[in-house]
Amino acid sequence: MVDVRIDMHVHSSESDGTDTPAGVVRTAVAAGLDVVALTDHDTSAGWAEAEQAVRESAPPALRLVPGAELSCESSDGRGGTVTVHLLAYLFDPDSPALRDEQLRLRAERRGRLEQMARRMADDGFPVDPEALMAGLPPDSPGGRPHLARALVEGGTVSTVSEAFDRYLGTHAPYYMPRTDTPVERAIRMIADAGGTTVLAHPFAVSRGQTVTAEVITELAGHGLRGVEVEHPDHDEPARHRLRELVAELGLVPTGGSDYHGTNKNIRIGSENTPPDSLDRLLGDCTGSKIIG
Repeated sequence: MVDVRIDMHVHSSESDGTDTPAGVVRTAVAAGLDVVALTDHDTSAGWAEAEQAVRESAPPALRLVPGAELSCESSDGRGGTVTVHLLAYLFDPDSPALRDEQLRLRAERRGRLEQMARRMADDGFPVDPEALMAGLPPDSPGGRPHLARALVEGGTVSTVSEAFDRYLGTHAPYYMPRTDTPVERAIRMIADAGGTTVLAHPFAVSRGQTVTAEVITELAGHGLRGVEVEHPDHDEPARHRLRELVAELGLVPTGGSDYHGTNKNIRIGSENTPPDSLDRLLGDCTGSKIIG
């Protein structure tokens, strides 16, 4: 039996990874992947470069799934709200409603990043807000990892993780909130754009507050197609609960490394999606096509 390796959650320098989109393709090839999904935060700007890399330099066996990771707001199932991430695949990036919402999100994320950087610079940290913003790709949403890298380069901290723990995390002194898309609306927008959606790392308690199983059940009723079961931040009990839940709801189980290059100590391909899940998840998509 042939072992097919599929990583459905990877980031490039178009959002908060360190590999370029073409670099992601090269890294996927070197890791022996058969399928890789490019899922940058709130942008599809890396699709064209990654597609060109697949067509020009990758083995024919490698396939690229164009996607994105959308920042959303959801009920947590306990009377509050929480930020959730929605992996979206094979949608039409030119769908007007989706395009406008992604533009709003990118602008807000960039503005938030600049405000955080200016606050830190005003307090004496070795951060240059103008240089930080000028170094972002034009269509990149920008995010806290960019500021974290600046803190590492300035010698304030040793790692990106330390920067989040001490200064940039949700409960840290320089954190600033943002306004995300209601998750039900995001699911609908992606479906209208011919794509499909997967709830990313829903039981990753190390990231903070999570949703309940009841919320996932409700989202399935709104058209959610899958759940990311295999993820570095899911322990085995979480994976077991999610496997049972997706089977009960008829959802598609997926897996992804959440690779960010050197921003995280996670190898591309460290988590994988079952081959039959890929067919179930993407078979009816009409917004974009798998490359390769």
